[in-house]
Amino acid sequence: MRYDLPDEVYRQLLAFRTELRRFLRWSETQARRQGLTPAQHQLLLAIRGSPDPAGPTLGEVAEALLLRHHSAVGLVDRAEAAGLCTRERDPEDHRVVRLRLTPEGHQRLAALSGAHLEELARLAGRIPQVAEGLGSPAPARRTRQAGA
Repeated sequence: MRYDLPDEVYRQLLAFRTELRRFLRWSETQARRQGLTPAQHQLLLAIRGSPDPAGPTLGEVAEALLLRHHSAVGLVDRAEAAGLCTRERDPEDHRVVRLRLTPEGHQRLAALSGAHLEELARLAGRIPQVAEGLGSPAPARRTRQAGA
């Protein structure tokens, strides 16, 4: 089965994805201007954005960043060597290692986050217009493909 969607839906999908890609490229550039890789920026955000006040575990960061555990370990190793984060044993369960931002990591993330909020506010006028059309496209007709 396939769906026959109106041409306008494809144009809206393209416009939405284009805006997302523009934002991601802009975000990567901003991270590099702060002396971070885009992955390090995401790591700092995953640490600071953790709902656990003790800080996230490596596994939680790997999940948030959609990484395999060993890839997250390498990313944390490099960020720790750069003075952006630390590993600390959980005071209640010494088997658990938590991640915390250093003052340097906090400073860089704060600068990036402020810029990101400004950019998202700027984009807010464009993305919702595109997304509105995607929420309820004209009903698609299901058709059978030849030979199906």
